[in-house]
Amino acid sequence: MTVTSDATGRYREVYGDEPTGLWAAPGRVNLIGEHTDYNEGFVLPFALPQRTVAAVGPAPAGEWTVSSTFADEPVSFGITEPGEVTGWASYPAGVVWALREAGFDVPGARIALSSEVPVGSGLSSSAALESAVLTALTDLGGLDLPLEKRPALAQRAENAYVGAPTGILDQSASMRCQPGRALFLDCRTYEVEQIPFDLAAAGLAMLVINSNAPHQHVDGEYGARRKSCEDAARILGVRALRDVTPDDLDAALARLDDDVMRRRVRHIVTEDQRVLDTVALLKAGRPREIGPLLTASHASMRDDFEITVAQVDVAVEAALSAGAYGARMTGGGFGGCVLALIDTDRAADTIKAVETAYAGHRFTAPTCWTVTAGPGATRI
Repeated sequence: MTVTSDATGRYREVYGDEPTGLWAAPGRVNLIGEHTDYNEGFVLPFALPQRTVAAVGPAPAGEWTVSSTFADEPVSFGITEPGEVTGWASYPAGVVWALREAGFDVPGARIALSSEVPVGSGLSSSAALESAVLTALTDLGGLDLPLEKRPALAQRAENAYVGAPTGILDQSASMRCQPGRALFLDCRTYEVEQIPFDLAAAGLAMLVINSNAPHQHVDGEYGARRKSCEDAARILGVRALRDVTPDDLDAALARLDDDVMRRRVRHIVTEDQRVLDTVALLKAGRPREIGPLLTASHASMRDDFEITVAQVDVAVEAALSAGAYGARMTGGGFGGCVLALIDTDRAADTIKAVETAYAGHRFTAPTCWTVTAGPGATRI
């Protein structure tokens, strides 16, 4: 069975009918640029081949039902406000709410979901779900919603309805990425540039290591990091930390009394620059040279932003010891996945090194696979 046939089968099982169509949206990996999105900075994600699929058909106006292969019972709702639908169904309910808040006449729908994006892995299964549902409802209702405006609506669903204070990176990647490209996104202007990212042509591969230490955004840690950054921007008199340049950094840090806040600011400013440096190397056809930037990003997340956990730190060190050109945690932190840039023929050896290191620490075994850059949300 495939994720496509699973969604179709679930639709038939729950609704006793054939769906009007199938819409898919991918999970994402952020190559570099962590926590820079809500600081109006730069990010560089790419879409995964793993997708969430929504099988969708019409329902009476003002009525929506969602079902999935990962939940026993379907959930039905009408026009709701934040907090009225909870759990996994809050994501599609939030999409409906955000579209209506933006003035769209959202069609009633019956939705069946299936996904191959690992939940709790930092690969943004939530954004894949939101993006698939939003794309389906937009198409089903013939809504006049340009692609470039869709990520902000999905982000609003997650922020204001679900209650997760995420930036716009995940939804932008899930909707706007292209095959064989990384998405260079300016999170202030929402301008994008598709950056060449064909690692195989350079004899390279990107290994994803799921630490199997699940993370959760709807908690105090993520929100605390965001608040610290916003407070620092206010103290420094800038709109966002994106406006502090590397040349300004020492002077900016000297104006902050709190050492924790200083470290948070240092991560954001240096991480923005690492994104720009990575883009320059990829555009110059020098992908192998981005490795040290990935590793420096991880060190900054570990030491200055303090969002890594033991499992991801061990995975990074093991991958580097096995010859990876660079490695870093990807995603919001506190668990999730690690990326390792390796030679194509080194995947098995690198995986073995990580598994051995995990066994030595008595961690739950990791899950590892290589990935290529896939397409964004679309009807299939």
